[in-house]
Amino acid sequence: MQNIRQILPLYFIAGTQDCRHLSGDPAQHLLSILEQALQSGVTCFQFRDKGKFSLVGQPEKQKELAIKCRDLCNKYNVPFIIDDNVDLALEINADGVHVGQSDMSALEIRKKTDKPIIVGLSVNKMTEALASNDLEAIDYFGIGPIFPTQSKEDPKPVVGIDFIKTLREAGITKPLVAIGGVKADSVEQLRKNGADGVAVITAITYSENIPQTVKALLRGHHEE
Repeated sequence: MQNIRQILPLYFIAGTQDCRHLSGDPAQHLLSILEQALQSGVTCFQFRDKGKFSLVGQPEKQKELAIKCRDLCNKYNVPFIIDDNVDLALEINADGVHVGQSDMSALEIRKKTDKPIIVGLSVNKMTEALASNDLEAIDYFGIGPIFPTQSKEDPKPVVGIDFIKTLREAGITKPLVAIGGVKADSVEQLRKNGADGVAVITAITYSENIPQTVKALLRGHHEE
């Protein structure tokens, strides 16, 4: 198992629903955007294809796209994570899976495979973080939304940029990745507050210059 903190500095998340603003095939746009992001230096990718504008109703197409994304990540030696869909993650040998509070537990996921797999958990409240901080089955927490976001159909309440600091002061030791409306100008402060990295969706999928966007997001990581 690799050092989790090393893969969190710039964690890119996307699915076909995040490419609907572009004309043409969203799946092809996703692959193009992903490869540009990988070439530019993102440190992790999560395939999160869900919602009414995704391929969720076409599981074979979704699986085919997930495999193509996995292969691109392998090409650039970047971890490939799948959101929620544990069975798909295990079937196509993803590097990891990310789950929410109401999804399959990390312990259940570990029981389903003997392979080392990265497991991330979404956290929106202090009680959630405290309840899972000592669980070895969980590798990192996704904390958010930090700012208002349009990327989720049912976003949780905004936690704010200082919530990361509050978690650290409360003794939370897990690696933390901040998500939700994060832009380059907030990365440095999030790092100072104790985040190991940031996760972005629209910052990259809507970028007109992906290399420049990735560089700016990583610059905040290096300037702590």
